[in-house]
Amino acid sequence: MNTENIEKMSGHWLLAKTGKKVLRPGGLELTKKMLNMLDIKSSDHVVEFAPGLGFTAELSLKKNPVSYIGVDADQEAVSRLNRNFRHTSAIFRLGNAAQSSLPEASADKLYGEAMLSMHADHRKSEIIREAGRILTSEGYYAIHELALKPDQLDDQIKLHIQKELAQVIRVNARPLTVAEWTRLLEQEGFRVIKIETAPMHLLEPGRIISDESFFGFLKIAAHIITQPKIRKRVMQMRKIFRKYENYLCAVTILAQKI
Repeated sequence: MNTENIEKMSGHWLLAKTGKKVLRPGGLELTKKMLNMLDIKSSDHVVEFAPGLGFTAELSLKKNPVSYIGVDADQEAVSRLNRNFRHTSAIFRLGNAAQSSLPEASADKLYGEAMLSMHADHRKSEIIREAGRILTSEGYYAIHELALKPDQLDDQIKLHIQKELAQVIRVNARPLTVAEWTRLLEQEGFRVIKIETAPMHLLEPGRIISDESFFGFLKIAAHIITQPKIRKRVMQMRKIFRKYENYLCAVTILAQKI
């Protein structure tokens, strides 16, 4: 990606450009909790929506599922993933999570991270509905998303936060409260089994060190410091995350198809 694209680049790919590998709102710890809840077994067929850099895909493949398919809407991401995972059984396909073209009832476990938050509410419902179509009877669906708090958050505050987030990360961010995420899953035919939350500390030094190691943190910091355009964008994102820290968190939810 050329530096002239930095200003328009989504926050996700901007951070990837700094060398950051863990791009989920709850960090590595919440991703691991999600996978522990999902409990992928060697008898499972697994699907991931929006695998991105493939960080969680790598963790899933260590569970040796029967099959793993990642569906991503970004051609560049799919090409890179297929190159990086060419010596594994993983398959990555170009596709829309709301219309994946995967066979009905073909997956036992399905998950997606940091992707529903980036869609309008009606599209969230379409993606969750598609997850239900792909899953077998009583199959499991897990999400790891950005959330708002508390559950009784005033609508005007909510809209203001969503607007500022969208402006700074260059994506139409529409996070929900934990109660709203739960209700959305239930409306689309799922029973919520377990919920875990974590602070939204994506750009805090402690979280970056925890997620990427101290050496990784130094590499990321060097990229940010030496590239003014990237530094400006990252600092803008961090400022908004800190501004609304009391209203933001990360959530992972395990749900079962009814």
